[in-house]
Amino acid sequence: MSHSHDHDSHSHGSTKSYIIGLILSILLTIIPFGMVMKGGFDETFVVIAIAILAVCQVLIQLILFMHLNLKTQEGRDSGSFVFFTAVILVLVIGGSLWIMYHLNINLM
Repeated sequence: MSHSHDHDSHSHGSTKSYIIGLILSILLTIIPFGMVMKGGFDETFVVIAIAILAVCQVLIQLILFMHLNLKTQEGRDSGSFVFFTAVILVLVIGGSLWIMYHLNINLM
C-alpha cells in the first residue's frame, strides 16, 4: 500500500512573512531584556510584561513560522491542541506556584 504526500498544496510562507516574524520575535525579546537591564520598573509589572510578551511571541511564531491557520480543519485541530497544551501548562505551573506559596507561608 503506497501513501503519497502532496506537500505542494500547503503554503510554506513567504520570505516577507519570515522576515516580519524574525523582526517581531527580536523586538519581543529585546523589550523585556531592556526592561530588566535598565531597571527602575516595578517587579510585578516586569513579570507581567514578560509573560504577556512571551505569549505574543509564541503566537507570532506559531502563525508566521509554523503556519498555524485556524481557517482550515487541520489548523483548527492544531489550534485545539495548542490551546489544550496551554491550559495544562497553566494548571501545572499555577498549581505548583500556589502549593509553593502556601507551603512557604505555613512553614514560616
